[in-house]
Amino acid sequence: MGLNLDDKKAVVAEVSAQVANAQTIAVAEYRGIAVGDLTVLRAKARESGVYLRVLKNTLVRRAIADTPFAGLADQLVGPLIYSVSEDPVAAAKVLNEFAKGNPKLVVKAGSYAGKVLDADGVKALASILSREELLAKLLGVMQAPVSGFACTLAALAKKREEEGAAA
Repeated sequence: MGLNLDDKKAVVAEVSAQVANAQTIAVAEYRGIAVGDLTVLRAKARESGVYLRVLKNTLVRRAIADTPFAGLADQLVGPLIYSVSEDPVAAAKVLNEFAKGNPKLVVKAGSYAGKVLDADGVKALASILSREELLAKLLGVMQAPVSGFACTLAALAKKREEEGAAA
């Protein structure tokens, strides 16, 4: 059963709200994927803070009109699942990681920073570390000198104690 006009307006409003806060949209063709596999994909998307939904392409075109994602409208053909995220890489990463284990999910296109990406562009975006991963690496790099200095001080104090005990 199709959607009535009010339902369509509600879907466009919901997608518009998600797109308003988004940095990235990635789309993939899901033809032939089992319901159980889609459930696993949705769970992974939820964990990553990604809005993931199967939508009518015409409704998405209306929702992204007059946004930085408007250029993506030409790519919206066929049965697509939409991945939208505030994190610049999360949407692409969720679809790309799932596609590695399930060849029936075919990444088609995406959009980031007002630029339309082809499938290879989405895969390249997915290979970038997420914000949290980059912050964790930065913190590790920043802590290394401090912990090295603390270890050096501890070794020096131990050496002085040993020298004081020997004298």
